[in-house]
Amino acid sequence: MSQYEVDVLPEAAVREEWQSAVRSAAVAALEDQGQEPPAGCSILLTDDERLQRLNREFLGDDKATDVLSFPAGEPAPGQGSYLGDIAISVPTAERQARSGGHHVSAELQLLTVHAVLHLLGYDHQRAADKAKMWETQARILGELGADVAEPAGD
Repeated sequence: MSQYEVDVLPEAAVREEWQSAVRSAAVAALEDQGQEPPAGCSILLTDDERLQRLNREFLGDDKATDVLSFPAGEPAPGQGSYLGDIAISVPTAERQARSGGHHVSAELQLLTVHAVLHLLGYDHQRAADKAKMWETQARILGELGADVAEPAGD
C-alpha cells in the first residue's frame, strides 16, 4: 500500500480497474519526482459537462477538455504536502483512447501523469519545457506499461 494520499473520486460509475490505473499513475509520478510521502492529491473522474464548467469557471475557457489541474500552492504548516486537485473527463478519455487505438486505462494514466506533473510545476508553454515534460511523462508511462505517449489535446 502506498504512503501517498491519492483520493480517486468517481462521480459516476467508473470501472474499478480504471480507478486503480489512475491511482497507480499518480503514485508513480509522485515517486518518480521524488515527492516525500504523505504528498497527495485528489482526482475527480467526471464527465464532459463538469470539465467544461470547471474550465469556464476557473480558466475562463468555455469548452470541454480532457483534464484540468488545480495546484494547491504552498501547504499550511502541519498540513503535509497536499499538491492539489485534478479533474478528468472519462468520456473524453474513452474517445481519445478509441481514436489513438489504445486502452482507456492507458489514456487515463496518461492524463493523470500529465496532471500530476502540472501540480508539481511542469508546464508546456515553451518548447524546451514541453520537451522536458513529455520526456518525463513518457518515462513514467513506460514504467507503468501504458501504451500511449502524449495527451491528445496538447
